[in-house]
Amino acid sequence: MEGYRVMPIAEAAKIGDVFMTITGDKHVIDVEHLLSMKDGSFVGNCGHFDHEVNIAGLKEHTVEIKNIRPNLDEYKLDNGKSLFVIAEGRLVNLVAAEGHPASVMDMSFANQALGIEYLVKNQGKLPNKLLTLPEEVDYMIANIKLESMGVQIDTLTPEQEEYLHSWKL
Repeated sequence: MEGYRVMPIAEAAKIGDVFMTITGDKHVIDVEHLLSMKDGSFVGNCGHFDHEVNIAGLKEHTVEIKNIRPNLDEYKLDNGKSLFVIAEGRLVNLVAAEGHPASVMDMSFANQALGIEYLVKNQGKLPNKLLTLPEEVDYMIANIKLESMGVQIDTLTPEQEEYLHSWKL
């Protein structure tokens, strides 16, 4: 719907220049895909775990690995092509960025801790199903975070509140 061409990886591998996985599945980009890529293609993984790109299989066809810069290696292949592998095929958002910044993690941990507190305080009163963190707890955490950063935001007018709550899900 955004105008991007969608196709199987076996077809995309032959024409693309940059490949980044985000599926969380195993060998989304497998050896045959890697070997069919254009010379100089870039490959990385933003998904879950480090097995989305079959790096072990790629190494079986590699004659030399050359570090180009931190978190970027050139794999010279036995078919004469080179591929550039980002962050060793591991989670680029963790490896290359040196993990999640504290400013992200503190909010994640706050959501987890206050979510558990909510469950404990409401034990026996909640349905036995997957629950979403109550909006008021989520907003409280966001407001505390913004305040700690010295960030001020507008408050919705009653008209804006009414409009936002008028939409049916």
